[in-house]
Amino acid sequence: MAFAEAYRGKRIFLTGHTGFKGSWLAEWLLALGAEVTGYALPPNTAPALFVQLGLARRLQHIEADIRDLARLRGAVAAARPDFVFHLAAQPLVRESYRDPVETYSTNVMGTVNVLEAVRQAARPCTVVVVTTDKCYENTEAQHRYRESDPLGGHDPYSSSKAAAELVTSAYRRSFFSAPDSAVRLASGRAGNVLGGGDWAQDRIVPDCIRSLQHGEAIPVRNKVSTRPWQHVLEPLSGYLTLGARLAARPAGPDVSALATAFNFGPAPEANRTVAELVTEILRHWPGRWEDRSDPASVHEARRLDLATDKAENLLQWQPVWPFEQAIARTVDWYRAHHSHPAQAAAFTLDQITAYTTEARSRKISWAA
Repeated sequence: MAFAEAYRGKRIFLTGHTGFKGSWLAEWLLALGAEVTGYALPPNTAPALFVQLGLARRLQHIEADIRDLARLRGAVAAARPDFVFHLAAQPLVRESYRDPVETYSTNVMGTVNVLEAVRQAARPCTVVVVTTDKCYENTEAQHRYRESDPLGGHDPYSSSKAAAELVTSAYRRSFFSAPDSAVRLASGRAGNVLGGGDWAQDRIVPDCIRSLQHGEAIPVRNKVSTRPWQHVLEPLSGYLTLGARLAARPAGPDVSALATAFNFGPAPEANRTVAELVTEILRHWPGRWEDRSDPASVHEARRLDLATDKAENLLQWQPVWPFEQAIARTVDWYRAHHSHPAQAAAFTLDQITAYTTEARSRKISWAA
């Protein structure tokens, strides 16, 4: 099902719209003709993609904390959303070691509050809760994690996202499971995302770009760790596809099949080491990197891989850009920003258009 028409004129409540992924999703929803209400804390990086895209003046912008249930409940009621995309989170593994309480309160109770606000609004609505591939109990074996695998997490971030998945499942089964339920609720678990406009600390691509801009060696902490790298538009197309399919309000067993968790990740060949990722970046922006491995560093998973056949079979979703193209597009964005920072909105929209055009040429259903 194409989502080009699914969101036109629809009211969207988007949490986390000031973050990296949230800003890309807000830009895409606006391009689709949606009316977007964003609810989030102020951007926590400088620069920030949210500011670069000028989103505050192009959508209904609410600066507030998802842990404030009363404020959130009022905002959801006022927005009267047709769709809710919940992206607000504390998204960094290393930060979760520094401040576990903040991580759990934001990622777990924040999710509770979003779903409770939707429940109390008591109106027809489609909800997609965004978590992560790190929500699985990672044994670091040669295994592609499926939606039916056990949830867990070694670090506070990962386990908080597993808990958010449990919260989502409990709310769905407790309040939204009837075939005629006004609310349709699902979750999306994405692999490691990259793309222009990510300025976070302690993430490998922004670390690369900052070093390259200053002519310094890129510090690499975990060169042998492997991840399912994908451009940010890949999981966003998954969330939008999932929302559109649920909003079509299929009957009977189709609801229970779609109102569940879905993995959104790249093709298996995109599961590469950090060293391979950095080497590919340097093909497009010459520089150098150095090994900064620290045996005393906090634990981070060495291997992670996702199976996406459920999304491919039930949603007819599939990734569009292979690993090399995802890296090329990402570096293109940063190089364009380096030369023309005032034009960030233009080349962000250009990449959304290019991604959609390629999906259409490959006859992927959501782009039809």
